[in-house]
Amino acid sequence: MKQILQNMRDGKTSVIDLPVPSVKQKTALVQTCNSLVSAGTERMLVEFAEKSLIGKASSRPDLVKQVLSKARREGLIPTIEAAFNKLDQPMALGYSSAGIIVEVGEGLQGFNPGDRVACGGGGFAVHAEYGVVPQNLLVHLPDNVDFESAAFTTLGAIALQGFRLAQPQLGETVCIIGLGLLGLLSAEIAKAAGCQVFGIDLSADRIKLAESMNVSCVLRAECEETAMAFTHNRGFDHVLICADTASDDPVNLAGLLAREKGTVIAVGAVGLNLTRKLYYEKELDFRISRSYGPGRYDPSYEEGGQDYPFGYVRWTEGRNMQAFVDLLAQGKINLKPLISHRYPIEEAPQAYELITGKTGEAFLGVLITYPLKTSTNPVRKVEFTSSAQPTAGIRLGVLGAGNYAQAVFLPIVHKNGGITPVGICTASGLTASHAAKKFGYQFASSTEADVLESDQINTVLLLTRHQQHARQAATALKNNKHVYCEKPLALNVEELAAVEAQLQQKDAPLLTVGFNRRFAPLAVQLKEYFKDQSEPLMINYRVNAGFLPSNHWLHDAQQGGGRIIGEGCHFIDFVVWMADSLPVEVNAQALPDGGKYHQDNCVINLRFANGSMAAVTYLANGNKNFAKERAEVFGAGKIGVLDDFRSLELVSEGKRQIIRSRLKQDKGHQAAWQAFTKAIISGASAPIPYDQLIAVHKACYAAVKSINNSETIKL
Repeated sequence: MKQILQNMRDGKTSVIDLPVPSVKQKTALVQTCNSLVSAGTERMLVEFAEKSLIGKASSRPDLVKQVLSKARREGLIPTIEAAFNKLDQPMALGYSSAGIIVEVGEGLQGFNPGDRVACGGGGFAVHAEYGVVPQNLLVHLPDNVDFESAAFTTLGAIALQGFRLAQPQLGETVCIIGLGLLGLLSAEIAKAAGCQVFGIDLSADRIKLAESMNVSCVLRAECEETAMAFTHNRGFDHVLICADTASDDPVNLAGLLAREKGTVIAVGAVGLNLTRKLYYEKELDFRISRSYGPGRYDPSYEEGGQDYPFGYVRWTEGRNMQAFVDLLAQGKINLKPLISHRYPIEEAPQAYELITGKTGEAFLGVLITYPLKTSTNPVRKVEFTSSAQPTAGIRLGVLGAGNYAQAVFLPIVHKNGGITPVGICTASGLTASHAAKKFGYQFASSTEADVLESDQINTVLLLTRHQQHARQAATALKNNKHVYCEKPLALNVEELAAVEAQLQQKDAPLLTVGFNRRFAPLAVQLKEYFKDQSEPLMINYRVNAGFLPSNHWLHDAQQGGGRIIGEGCHFIDFVVWMADSLPVEVNAQALPDGGKYHQDNCVINLRFANGSMAAVTYLANGNKNFAKERAEVFGAGKIGVLDDFRSLELVSEGKRQIIRSRLKQDKGHQAAWQAFTKAIISGASAPIPYDQLIAVHKACYAAVKSINNSETIKL
C-alpha cells in the first residue's frame, strides 16, 4: 500500500510502498477513500523537519536539554547515535480520514466488514491506503454522507469540543476569531445550534468565503466597532479563538470583545499572554480546548477501547465525532465550499508544498484521494533486494522494530555480521519496512507468521512488547527456531511454564533472554575479581529508574507486567549471576504510592542457596540527572563498585584500581548477542543457563507477591 511519510532528519515528505498493517484486538482495518491534510499540526511538523539541525535545536531547547543530560549519563557516542536514530524514524502523517472496513479484529463491537466509517486519531487515521483504527475512534457513516465530507470529521470534533466548552445557549452571540478551516467549521456548528455568529479574520478572501456561507464577518482592522454593534454594545457571550499564530493579539482581542462574565475558548494554537486588566475587570472565564474531547490522550480509551460511561461523560471524542457526522447527515453543515484542493495519494507531496506556503497559492480544505481497491487480500509482505550474502548458519527473522530495536539492537546485529538478515515484521508494517531497508533485510511484513513459520529463517529475535514474548518464543521454539528474546521472557508463571515446556523437548533450539548486563565488559571484570571467593557475597544494586506517568504501557500488568517484572528482572538477573547461585527466598517492600507511583519505589531482598544475599533498590522517585545504576559487591576483604557501566572500582587490602569507560557506556548488548550467535554456530549450550533464566523470572513474580501480601516468599 502507499502511505505518506515525513523524514524528520532531511524534511522530505514521501509516498512509500509499505505492507498493509495487521488488524489488532478491538480495531478495524479500513480502506481509506479520503483523508484531510491538517494545515496546522501537519504543517508545523513538516516545517520543523525542514529545519537544519541548528534550527531544530533552537526551536526545541527542551529536547536539547534532554540530549545533554543523556550525554552526561551515558557518554557522547551513544547519545549522538540515539539522537540521529530518533531523527531517522519516519513519521506517519494524518489524523482524519474516511473509508470502508475490510477486516475487524477480535473484540471489536458494532462494526463489520463493508461498513462505511469516519476515522480519527494520529497514528491511526493516517494518510495511507489502509489504516488500523481502534474501536472508539470509528464512527458509522449514513449513506447520505459522502467520504469527502466525512474526512473532515476529526477536525469537526475539535471544533465541536471547543464549542461545547463555551456552553452556549440558543440565541446567544458567538464570535469566531480566525476563519480558517477550524474557524469556519466552528461557525457552522454555532449556526446549527441556533447562535448568532460573527467572524473576524486577517484575510479578505476568507471574509468573502465566510459571507458566502451566511456568516457576518469583518477584517481584523475594522472589527472592534462593528463587533460591538453586532452585540448592541453588550459584548459577545462567547469568543472562540480558532487562529493559528504565536501572537497574543487574538487572546487580547477576545478579552476586549467578550461581555462581562463571558467565556473565551482557545481552540487554535495562539499566544497566551493575557492582558490581566481585560480579563480581570470583566471576570472572564478563559479555557483551552483539548483536541476532540474527553478520551483524547488516554490510552485505555483510544487504544484499549474502554469507553466512558454515557451518564457521566456525555461527550467523549468518539461521541463528538459521531455528533459531527450527524450534523452532516442532517444537512446542517455544508463542507463543499471548504474544499480547495484534491490530490491523489501519488501526488501527495504537492499538498505539503501547498500548506507550507512554497507555492504561494491560497488553500483551505486539502484532501488526499485514494483508488478504490477490489482485492480482498491486502498485501502484507514487501520484498526488498538485499546485498547480504547467505550463510549456512544464522538466518535471522525479527519481530518488532520500535525505537529500542532501531536505536540499540538492530545496529548491533548489523555491525556484528555473521548472519543472513531475512525478514522483519511489525504490526504496522511501517517500522518493519524502514528497518528492513536500513539494515538490509530481504522482506518486511505486518504478519508475524511470515517470520515464525518461514523455512528461510532458523533464528528469531524478539523485540516486541512484553505481552507478546512468551507466546512468540514458545511458537518459534516449537517451529525449531533459536530465540533471542528481549526481557522479560514471560509475565507470569503460566506463560513461563509454556516456554519451559518447549525447552524440555528433545533437541530443542537455543533460547536466551536479553539480560545484557551480565555480559558488559566492566561487569565481567567485576565477576572475575570475585571468582575465587570462598565465602558468600553481599550485593547492593541501586537503580535510579526514573518516573513513568500512570498511563505508560509498562505499568499495565497485561502489556508490560509492571516495572518489577518488566525492567527489574534485569537487576535481579545481575545479582543472580554475580552470586553464582539460585535464589531461595525473596522479600520485597515498597514505599506508599500516594496515587503517583506503582510499587516502583521498592527494595527487593534475595537470599541465595550458597548463603549470599542481595538487595535491589529500584526507585522512581529520583532524578534522571543522576546516574541510573550502581552495583556494590562485598566479600572476603574485597569491594567492587560498578558505577553506571562507566567506571569500575576494585578495592582490596593495600590496593585500589579504577577502570573507566569515558566515551561510551557499555551495558553488554553486543557481547550478549555475540555469545548467543557463537553458541548457535558452535553447538554449545545457551549463554545463560536455563535454571537461572527460570529462577530470575520466578524471583520477579515472588517480589510482586511479597509486596502485595507483605510476606517472605520461599522459592
